[in-house]
Amino acid sequence: MRLQPGSTGSIHRIEGMNPILQRRLADLGVAEGVIIRLKGKGPFLGPITLECNGQLFAIRRKEASMIEVNVS
Repeated sequence: MRLQPGSTGSIHRIEGMNPILQRRLADLGVAEGVIIRLKGKGPFLGPITLECNGQLFAIRRKEASMIEVNVS
């Protein structure tokens, strides 16, 4: 994921992620074609906070790197 805090983009592809985590994200509405916003980054390579469909959630940077985004 190559977003800067406050910027948005559409999810192009989610690849290589743990199927259980991918299912949980899908339950939050995180899927290909959906608009996502990077709300913030935790210090010291901590988790990142994302917003999708009005839902705020945090995921590890390792998992976030598996989400390919087209920056708008």
